[in-house]
Amino acid sequence: MSDKKATLKVDGLDETIELPVYSGTLGPDVIDVGALTSRDMFTYDPGFVSTAACESKITYIDGGKGILLHRGYPIDQLAEHSDYLETCYLLLYGELPTAEQKETFVSTVKRHTMVHEQIRTFFNGFRRDAHPMAVMCGVVGALSAFYHDSLDISDEHHRQVAAFRLIAKMPTLAAMSYKFSIGQPFMYPDNNMGYAENFLHMMFGNPCEPSNVSPVLARAMDRIFLLHADHEQNASTSTVRLAGSSGANPFACIAAGIAALWGPSHGGANEAVLEMLEEIGDVSRIDEFVSRAKDKDDPFRLMGFGHRVYKNFDPRAKVMKEAADDVLAELGIENDPLLAIAKRLEQIALEDPYFIERKLYPNVDFYSGIILKAIGIPTSMFTVIFAVGRTVGWIAHWHEMISGSYRIGRPRQLYTGHTQRDFVALDKRS
Repeated sequence: MSDKKATLKVDGLDETIELPVYSGTLGPDVIDVGALTSRDMFTYDPGFVSTAACESKITYIDGGKGILLHRGYPIDQLAEHSDYLETCYLLLYGELPTAEQKETFVSTVKRHTMVHEQIRTFFNGFRRDAHPMAVMCGVVGALSAFYHDSLDISDEHHRQVAAFRLIAKMPTLAAMSYKFSIGQPFMYPDNNMGYAENFLHMMFGNPCEPSNVSPVLARAMDRIFLLHADHEQNASTSTVRLAGSSGANPFACIAAGIAALWGPSHGGANEAVLEMLEEIGDVSRIDEFVSRAKDKDDPFRLMGFGHRVYKNFDPRAKVMKEAADDVLAELGIENDPLLAIAKRLEQIALEDPYFIERKLYPNVDFYSGIILKAIGIPTSMFTVIFAVGRTVGWIAHWHEMISGSYRIGRPRQLYTGHTQRDFVALDKRS
């Protein structure tokens, strides 16, 4: 308990209301407003932007200072020295693994990469031109119909098995959704490969010849997964927690998270970057669109610059920029018109006083969009890849909630509709 108190004075009440104030290890204090319910009052906070809905030990963000910590470790250190699966272990278990623990964890993930063979036929129920995120919502939710042996959320072992299955199978399902859309045969996972390398093998390989995945591209993809692994209580993570608070199985909860991520205000940001580049169309038109972006009366906005959370800089962007430079150098791309536009916009954002003063630096979505475009991944798959990386964050938060004490989520409302009124018969309505 906390010794700190907040005092609330409400017009019409003689006495003041005392509310406990709690302090975390990092970040601002929070006021416990639970006592207001007994007085028939609630707080009003659209979007929950000033409300802590849970206690968590997983990820900390300080947007003003550009800080992102996973279990206390800075994201740039993890991106430089670690890899995606090691970061998965960290998010799930709270500590970096020993060499033996990492080997066991990686080998366990690899043993779960294949999906039930009937899931292959499940894809036939979708149209070939369906958006891959629509397919992923359906297929991931359907996993609970195939893996009945890991649905008891009160069982620690079941939760562990479900976590391994989801982390391992998401790249397989993502690649299957792409292959299905272009009419190519599904590629089985190759467990001799690393996590990101295997994903690229399933995306671009074919049964007629062995896959030859560039280590540079595999490393860049691994960084994309790592840098998107978790981002605290965002819309999709909060959706997973809310769904999980009802006791829903983990596959259904992750499917709910995928649905929330699909929204253009959340997971569609890097897709919006490519759409913006296509709208600009040519390097010669950049100045025109930059001028429009500076005009507050023009609805056009440059996508991939600045961030809602990070008011200074996105700590993931520097790492992603390095990966983007490595990928472009590896592929020798010099004449792609969209990438030429992107590079010029990056230069302007880093040099133009308008962008510098407003801290509109290129963010992680800007650079990840460039990387995915260069690798040859279609825009419709961008949010799917985001979902693959974010799966471990969703699972970690779900597991943290289920492992502790929690209540079913039940947000309140400010009702502004009609007061009670009597029913009027149809022949008497004017």
